[in-house]
Amino acid sequence: MSSSETPPRIAKAGRHPTRPPVHQRRRGKPGSGAPEGRVFLYGLHTVEVALANPKRVIHAIYTTRNALARLEERGIVFPVPPEVVDVRWIDARVGEDAVHQGVLVETRPLEPVELTDLGRAKLVLALDQVTDPHNVGAIMRSAVALGADALITPTRHSPQETGVLAKSASGGLDLLTHIEVVNLARALDTLRKEGFTVVGLDSEGPAPLEETDVGRRTVLVLGAEGKGLRPVTREACNALARVDVPGPIKSLNVSNAAVLALYVVGRKHAGA
Repeated sequence: MSSSETPPRIAKAGRHPTRPPVHQRRRGKPGSGAPEGRVFLYGLHTVEVALANPKRVIHAIYTTRNALARLEERGIVFPVPPEVVDVRWIDARVGEDAVHQGVLVETRPLEPVELTDLGRAKLVLALDQVTDPHNVGAIMRSAVALGADALITPTRHSPQETGVLAKSASGGLDLLTHIEVVNLARALDTLRKEGFTVVGLDSEGPAPLEETDVGRRTVLVLGAEGKGLRPVTREACNALARVDVPGPIKSLNVSNAAVLALYVVGRKHAGA
């Protein structure tokens, strides 16, 4: 799904056919997270976007009375009947430090998307072993806001779908096409053959991103903080570029670097 498209609200309520009765359903042990094969998503905005995603399989919705009233005020029709619980019940499953706002959804992880499903995408982000779910979630949120079409991550050394990732993405997890690949360098080679210009961000890049040819279809590649891009990933890029900043601190958090890079490339695409 393109980042410019907002999924429609679910128009019809009903119990999901695969959802077992309440007394038979597996519960996560206190502090253990979701049952095996499921994911807990939490936070009002995150849950609202997830419920509106037709690709989401929702198994259960748990809310406090206050959170249920706030969701109903937003006009949400639930795909399965919500169950009212005490806030401590939610705390026990996601941790007291999680900002869940009184709402928790038990869902199946999103189905994987293939590299061939990019269609007419023009702006794609690729992350080379960025492992912090807060950073990856923040990057997803920025990618949606700045018009990116997809995010590519390697299957290994990348965070899996979790409540922490989803909350950090603030809805971006359900609005951005996310593709996992076994071999990132090979995937970048494939995209180059399909007409993408692959630009790797490097603090020692030979030219600023503003002065780098990014083509009409671009893949921006960012590496982990400290390590940067791996040599095999650098070799798969058409060009390396740097993001110049005017202040005395020249290095940026990877999620902040992604924001600047997406903005620069978006402006270059608009002016092409």
